[in-house]
Amino acid sequence: MKRLLMLCVLLATAVTGCSQNRFNIPAENFAERVKALGIAPIMIDADSDIKHPQKDLLITLVTETNRKYEQQFVRKLKATGNFYTTALLDGDPQGLFGRLLARREKRDDATILYNKYFWKNDELRDYIRKNNLDAVMLLVVSGLTKSDKEISYGQLKSLKTDYNYLYLTAQILDANGTILWEYPNFRQSFPSYSPLINLEYPDFNEAEANLTTNVIVKFKTIEGIRRTLDQKSKDYLLRETQESVVYGKQFDEMISLLKYDHDKEKKGSVPVTETPRPQQPAAPPAATNPGVQSPAPEVPEVTRVPVLEKPANPDEIVPAKGSTL
Repeated sequence: MKRLLMLCVLLATAVTGCSQNRFNIPAENFAERVKALGIAPIMIDADSDIKHPQKDLLITLVTETNRKYEQQFVRKLKATGNFYTTALLDGDPQGLFGRLLARREKRDDATILYNKYFWKNDELRDYIRKNNLDAVMLLVVSGLTKSDKEISYGQLKSLKTDYNYLYLTAQILDANGTILWEYPNFRQSFPSYSPLINLEYPDFNEAEANLTTNVIVKFKTIEGIRRTLDQKSKDYLLRETQESVVYGKQFDEMISLLKYDHDKEKKGSVPVTETPRPQQPAAPPAATNPGVQSPAPEVPEVTRVPVLEKPANPDEIVPAKGSTL
């Protein structure tokens, strides 16, 4: 049934061309409506399915790493050039989550399991207007348990069972509560959704040491999770950068689904039109002399008149209140 549903989604996407527009409204409408975008601090849903035995320490750790790498995402978002103003908003992420959250739904759409969030309309509207925004992006880290296969490449072994993950979701909403864009995103040809981090792992070494096929699934340590979240990516010269591999993968996926083409005015060239100069009245025919050739008729000259573009009248964009950018 799930495979049939997935096939229907893919066929519908191919027919309607949704793969070219990852927004919930036409891209040109999104570009017109969202010029000032605020990014709320990344929030954590502590009441979601997080099963780690040191849950409180885990939430504290993820809160710290969220704040550390938020700027990484905002820089990437600014680089798209899709918005006049892109601002990371101040505030306590957990307090904001408590004020805005209406409810959470565990969803399974097109074989993708994720947590979908719904927000209080009045609080959301006040938050957007208070910060002088057209729309706000809300990002949430939450826990999910799902069946998956983990592979030990060195030992060529695998184990399919339930694992506990942390996932990142995101939505762009306007003051009316309309979801203009969301991640995971189902408006692409082949929807995919990777976890932020797997909190568990199968201990193949212990099973091998005890000569058993019964592989125990263990939770990663807090320090192990910290090192994983803080692992830095490398540039083309294999030099370590300041960007997190784990967060960078999530951010790049979202940015790829947020880019769209601008209908920008062409600059640097002034179009011209050719306007013929009014012709002078024809002179009376001169007396003809035998053997003398009459001069060729004068060709009217043309004057190039530049057509000036109508000056633009852009709206003044007020940066979001409390922005650190």
